[in-house]
Amino acid sequence: MSYKVGENTRSDGGVNAMIIYISNAGEFKNSVETNKIAEKIETAFREKMGYSVGHSEKASWNNSMQFMERIIRNSGVPDDCGIFIEFNIPNTRMRVDFMISGHDKMGNKNFVIIELKQWSSANSTDKKDVITYVGGRNKPVSHPSYQAWSYKQHLMNLNEGIHSNGLNGYSCAYLHNYIEREFEPLNEEQYCDYLEDSPIFFSNDYNKLQEYLFKLVGKGDGMEILQTIATGKIKPSQKLIDHVAGLFKGNQEFILLDEQKVAYETIMSLVTEQDSKKTIIVKGGPGTGKSVISMNSLGTLLNRGFNAKFIAPNASFREVIVERLIKENPMDRARIKGLYSGSGQYYNCKIDSFDVLIIDEAHRLKQKGAFQYKGENQVEDMIKTAKTSIFFIDDTQRIRPEDIGTVAEIKRVAEQYGSEVHEVELEAQFRCAGADGFINWVKDVLQIERTGNFDGWDKEAFEFKIFDTPQEVYEKIKVKNDGGYNARMLAGYAWDWTSEKQGNRNGEVSDVKIPEYNFSMPWNGRSLSTTWAIKTDGINQIGCVHTSQGLEFDYVGVIIGNDIKFDTSSTCLYADYSEYKDKMGKRGLKNDNERLTELVRNVYKTLLSRGMKGCYVFCRDKQLELYLKERLAVVSSS
Repeated sequence: MSYKVGENTRSDGGVNAMIIYISNAGEFKNSVETNKIAEKIETAFREKMGYSVGHSEKASWNNSMQFMERIIRNSGVPDDCGIFIEFNIPNTRMRVDFMISGHDKMGNKNFVIIELKQWSSANSTDKKDVITYVGGRNKPVSHPSYQAWSYKQHLMNLNEGIHSNGLNGYSCAYLHNYIEREFEPLNEEQYCDYLEDSPIFFSNDYNKLQEYLFKLVGKGDGMEILQTIATGKIKPSQKLIDHVAGLFKGNQEFILLDEQKVAYETIMSLVTEQDSKKTIIVKGGPGTGKSVISMNSLGTLLNRGFNAKFIAPNASFREVIVERLIKENPMDRARIKGLYSGSGQYYNCKIDSFDVLIIDEAHRLKQKGAFQYKGENQVEDMIKTAKTSIFFIDDTQRIRPEDIGTVAEIKRVAEQYGSEVHEVELEAQFRCAGADGFINWVKDVLQIERTGNFDGWDKEAFEFKIFDTPQEVYEKIKVKNDGGYNARMLAGYAWDWTSEKQGNRNGEVSDVKIPEYNFSMPWNGRSLSTTWAIKTDGINQIGCVHTSQGLEFDYVGVIIGNDIKFDTSSTCLYADYSEYKDKMGKRGLKNDNERLTELVRNVYKTLLSRGMKGCYVFCRDKQLELYLKERLAVVSSS
């Protein structure tokens, strides 16, 4: 069997299994002994990943592989064991440091994932993460055993080559520079479930690690095992499908109501027949239940044997959805994480790699030039990659120039690929306590579109107030939160966000300043950025559109900044380029105020529609405040 450094294996699922280094154990030992291993890995990494690594990562490879070579050589495992280094798990940014494969004495086909760490010390936390010095500072990171276990779990769950060919996965962590302490923090009781599955080996545990590896792969013949993993189709295992079905069962947050159930059944009917390529567009505004339908669709399609995946461009929305599904069980998170992903990794997939892709918040799909996206058009990526693509979309929630997810664009690409287009419209509002009139009133007031609700909504169903100071808004939200409601402060992107390098990881800097009212609060801390909406500390920080879009709360307090203003002469809203601080959100729009205004209006429409029971507002621009109060007076008198 041939192999080479930097092999790029195309799996049956149409996904490139990015293998930076593949060899047998004999060749690996020789590469280390001749001091060529780091150079080989670096060259292959640059060729396959498209960029070079820094000096520290190269030094890390050189250091870690010297230790691993001694472990492999002294363990006595045969030279025909297989070895992967820097194995990139398809459709993720996960990179397995080191994998060795072979047979045990019973003839079982095994592979072992080894998470390598350069750490010399670490401390435990009251949570299940740990604190160690990485990236120039102390910060919380995953426990090494959990990290190793999660990689193994992902492969076991989603690599058909593994679960259909009887391969057995094992995982461990090796901290070769770390001298174990008498009362070792990494061995504390809160980590026992990780350690039981994936043992941790410290600097002085080399004999134990050697015995561990020999027990699992000591009979060698591992190259075919590696090839099976590299070419395995991405498909959920039955064990994972059964587990996900159990998570949905009885979960009150994902029960379908009325029109949601009708839309869900329509989707199921369309997907069942896969005799032709299909594109399903589910249109609906805030609160129409798009996410409840999309999540239920995923669970049902997996249960029916479809190779389905849930995609959401917004990481905060994606993480909160998963957290709500698993009820914060860390082991469940790792089990199902592979079913949920961002939208940037599908540009290199072949046509019809998946049966179904479910794309929630599809209005945030990107075009070429978006951060870390290497493709051309994510709408095209989705339609090309799936036999059936299901887009959940609201055209008025696009908030950046790079957001290309529109109904028109989806239809254009679908026609290009010969995909049948089916449209499903959601109208009833389940957010805002059924007050769909409020959403329509917001769109009318923000001059997004003229609606039949210019004069208001059912005030019994939804509470909306404009306050004179930001302190009043915060106090009202604080009272609601203390009363057991899910309440949060939100603001437009009208203030700069101090970087983590400047000491602002956890919201230490109060960036949202309104000096005329002696008010200041921090943006949500970066350590909470994806789960700020459901964490206790979130009440003391302000979320922006990027951490709240797609989510819902009982009550929201919204600070409207100087990025949007009201022109009394034209009676029109307009965006202020200098006051709008989202650099990517205004890129290329300095001389296109019409387009900028459209996007900023969408930002505030999104923020104002996050609450189910009420919304409280402070407006910094006084002319805009007067305009809103005049519009609200019409509502109050109707």
